Amino acid sequence: MNLKALKIWYGVHKWTSLVCTVFMLLLCLTGLPLIFFHEIDHAMGRSVDPPETVAVRGPASLDSIVSDAQKRKPGDVVQFMGTSSDEPHSIFITMGETIDAPEASAFFTYDARTGEFVHEYPLKQGFMFTVFKLHVDLFADLPGMLFLGFMGLLLTISLVSGAVVYSPFMRNLPFGTVRRDRSVSLKWLDLHNLIGIGTLVWFLVVGVTGVINTLATPILDQWKETELASMIAPYMNDEPGTEPVSLERAVAAARAAEPEMELGFIAFPGNSFAGPYHFSAFMRGKTPLTSKIRTPLLIDTRSYEVVEKRELPLYVKAFLISQPLHFGDYGGLPLKILWAILDILAIIVLVSGIVLWYKGRRVPIEARLKIDQLAA
Repeated sequence: MNLKALKIWYGVHKWTSLVCTVFMLLLCLTGLPLIFFHEIDHAMGRSVDPPETVAVRGPASLDSIVSDAQKRKPGDVVQFMGTSSDEPHSIFITMGETIDAPEASAFFTYDARTGEFVHEYPLKQGFMFTVFKLHVDLFADLPGMLFLGFMGLLLTISLVSGAVVYSPFMRNLPFGTVRRDRSVSLKWLDLHNLIGIGTLVWFLVVGVTGVINTLATPILDQWKETELASMIAPYMNDEPGTEPVSLERAVAAARAAEPEMELGFIAFPGNSFAGPYHFSAFMRGKTPLTSKIRTPLLIDTRSYEVVEKRELPLYVKAFLISQPLHFGDYGGLPLKILWAILDILAIIVLVSGIVLWYKGRRVPIEARLKIDQLAA
């Protein structure tokens, strides 16, 4: 690589790193506890699981659960019912002030075997909520998410340019060399380069998935305005049913239509994820990968038949896969521990990068990269 090209790549790495490093450091620091979000929530008593054993085994009546939830939050309505592959004995009910309210007013956990109420999750409060909001949108909602997405894009450019610069810079040294007998700055530079190149792939994965996650709102809005609108369009002029809707019958219809899949969550009629006269059931696979993908089914509230089924478009699937991959939520606790270790190493890279820039900001690039030796 000639001197001019190397200077360009070095300049790209330097300035993209400087612009995004503080925000990436914030994301790494907040991301560390978020890797263990569920474990911390349980340890703090914010989340409670149903008991391991019960005298009566269900399945519980879903309509009774809906009725109980409405009694606990009179005036509000049930928006969603969901399940989790990690908590097979739990059923989750999301309440809202209206059926299409953008934010939940309550989140209840029930025992899937007995139908008994287990816990109400405290919304919008506590340490983990603060950490989550800082990590996701800096308490600035969609503008904050898009801003962090741009910082993630700069990070990706920084990582790629850093990898390009690494090769000629370390050409005369064996891989992994840390010159301990030289100055402190040089030792930090070698550690920065070593840890940076060692965590490059992980950093790229987390950075790219993070950028995708910041586009959650536009992605889901696009799907609702196109795919979902197309699914419910043929039924928009239908007459509404006269009987109260039954979650029990809707779930039974979804499971009968997709017996090899599990229910992820179901949206109630009138919700932004469903039609005015239909439930939308989002089914998931049973493997670690397919459990992250959803297949939406449209269920008529009068006949309780599945009237529409569509695969999600690739851009939505990419978003759904990127969410758990971003936090290492595919392989249980061992993968989370690995993610945490890599996160700590990333923090070291970011901090050392700031220190090295500050100490060497007046050093010419030729001297810093030893261009005279590389060009010889």
